[in-house]
Amino acid sequence: MPAPPASPAHIAAPVAPPAAAPDAAAADSPAAAAGRIAGVPAAWFWAGLLLLAGVWFFTLDVRHLLRSDEGRYAEIAREMFVSGDWVTIRYQGLKYFEKPPFHLWMTVLAYHAFGVGDWQARLWVALSGALGVAAVALAARRWWGPRTALLAALALLAAPAWNLGAHFNSLDMSVSGALAVVLAALLLAQHPATGARARRGWMLAAWAAMAVAVLTKGLIGIVLPGLALVVYTLIARDWALWRRLHLVGGTALFLLISAPWFVLVSLRNPEFPQFFFIHEHWDRYTSTIHHRNQPLWYFVPQLIGGFLPWLGLAPRGAAALRHEWAGRAFRPLLFSAAWAGAIFVFFSLSDSKLPGYILPVYPALALLAAAGLARLAAAPAGAAAWRRQIAAMLALAVLGFAASWLPGRWPAGGTDGAQLRAYGLWLAAACALLAAGLAGAWRLHRRGALVPSIGAYALAFFGATTLGLLGHETIGRPASGADLVPAIRAVLTPQMPLYGVRLLDHTLPFYLRHTLIMVEKPDELAFGTRREPAKWLPTLAAFEQIWRQGPHAMALMSHPTYARLQRDQLPMAVVAQDERRVVVANFDPPAR
Repeated sequence: MPAPPASPAHIAAPVAPPAAAPDAAAADSPAAAAGRIAGVPAAWFWAGLLLLAGVWFFTLDVRHLLRSDEGRYAEIAREMFVSGDWVTIRYQGLKYFEKPPFHLWMTVLAYHAFGVGDWQARLWVALSGALGVAAVALAARRWWGPRTALLAALALLAAPAWNLGAHFNSLDMSVSGALAVVLAALLLAQHPATGARARRGWMLAAWAAMAVAVLTKGLIGIVLPGLALVVYTLIARDWALWRRLHLVGGTALFLLISAPWFVLVSLRNPEFPQFFFIHEHWDRYTSTIHHRNQPLWYFVPQLIGGFLPWLGLAPRGAAALRHEWAGRAFRPLLFSAAWAGAIFVFFSLSDSKLPGYILPVYPALALLAAAGLARLAAAPAGAAAWRRQIAAMLALAVLGFAASWLPGRWPAGGTDGAQLRAYGLWLAAACALLAAGLAGAWRLHRRGALVPSIGAYALAFFGATTLGLLGHETIGRPASGADLVPAIRAVLTPQMPLYGVRLLDHTLPFYLRHTLIMVEKPDELAFGTRREPAKWLPTLAAFEQIWRQGPHAMALMSHPTYARLQRDQLPMAVVAQDERRVVVANFDPPAR
C-alpha cells in the first residue's frame, strides 16, 4: 500500500492524545466503542444531553427581567417588533444607536414566532451560549478526539460565567457565541488533515461569524480576533498563517453581511457614524465618559469567579501548552492562550469595564482546561491532583453553605433584608447541591472512573450555578416592577402618555408594553432627546404645566421626586408603588 500523504509543511500535526484513562480501556476496543460516544454509553450520553438542554432552555422563563440590560434590550426589540422598522433602532421611542441590531433582530424573530415575553427575550442568548459549547466541542474533537471534545464541552458548561451569561439578556453572550464560532472555525481550518476546499469553507465561516459579531456589538467583533492573530503570530512566528486566512474572499463575505445595515442606517440617520464609531467606540474605550472606569485588576476577580471550577488545572493546561511548543507551525493551544490573553488584556486596559466584557475568553480557556483534564490520566500524579481539585472545591462549597446566611445581614441597593434572606436559602441549596455533586465525583474517582468523575464534577457546578440564578427571582421580581403591572394596566390606556419623571425604568415599560416620555433627566437617552427634542420634556416645570392642563396621563418616578412634587402641590393619585418607584395619575382612577 502507498504511504499516506504527509501533513502540509505549514501546519503542525495535532498533539497526540494522552494515554487512555483506566476507566476507558474497555471502551477503546472496537466492540465497546460501537455503543459509546466519547467513551460514554450512547444512551447515557443522549439522555444527559436532553436533560441539559431542558435545564438550559426551560429555565429561561423562571425569572423576571433585570435592569438594566435585560429590560432595555427586551424593550428595544419590542418597539422594533411593533414598528416594523429594523433599521433605525429606538428605545422609549427615541433614536438609540449605542449598539448594532443583530441581537435585536433575533429577539424580534423570537417575538414573531412565540410572542413577547421573558423567555423569548432571552432565547437568543441561550442559543448563543449553547452554540459556543458546541463550537468548542467540535474544534476539540477535530484536534484531539471525542474524549477531549466532551471534556471541553463540560469545561465551558460548568464555567459559572458562561452559564450566567447565557441566561441573561445582554449583548455580551450574543457576541461571545459568535466569537466562539470564529475561534472554532479558525482552529478547524488550520487542522493538518483539512483539505484546501474544506479549509476555505471553515475560514469563510469564521469571516461570516465575525460579521455577525460586528453586527451584534460593533468593531470588537473583528478587533478581538485580529488582535489574537497578531499576538499569536508574534509569539509563534507563524507568519504563513496569514496566507491561509482567505483574506480577499473572507473580507468580501464579511462586508457583504455586515456593511448593508451600516450603510442604510447612515443614509437614514446622518448623525449615526459619528456617534457610533467615535462616541461609542473610541470615546468609550479611552475615557470615562460612561462612568464605567474600574481599576486595572477589575477583571481578575471576574475571571476567578467565572472559571472557578477549573483554575486548579492551570498547571496541567500549562504543561499541555509546553508539550505543544515543540511544534514549528500552527499550535491550537497556543492560539487559544493568545486569544484568551489578548482579549483579557484589551479590556483590562479599557477605561470602560463591565463584568460581561470578558465572556469571549471562556471558550478558549475551556480548550486549555480540556487539555489539562486530558493529561490527568496520562500523568503519574494525575489521580492525586484530581482528588485535590475535588477536595478544594468541596471545602469551598461547605464554606459557601455556612456563609449563606450573610446576604440578609446587609440590605443594599434597594433590596430589603427579607428578600436577601430568601435568596440566602437558595444559595444554601445551591451550595448543598454542589457539595453533593462533588461527593459523587469523589466516589466515582475512587472507583477509577475518571471521565464520569469529571462529568459529575462539571454537572455539579452547572446545577449549582443554575439553582443560584433561579433563586435570584426573590430579588429580581420586586426589582422588575412586574407586581405593579395589574394595577397600572387597569388605569393606563394605549394612547395615554406615560412619563418617566427623572427616572428611566428599564423593565416596567416592557411589562406594560408602553413607552415612557422622559422628563428633565434623559439618562442614556440623551442622544435621542437631542435629535428629537419634541419627544421629551426638558424641565420639571414643563412637565408640571402639561400635567395640570393636559389630558389624562400617568407618571413614573422615584419616591424623592414624588415627595418633591407633593410639596409643589401637584395633583397626583397614587396608582401603584414599591420600594423603588411610585406610579401616579393626574386624575382619579376608577374604583377597582
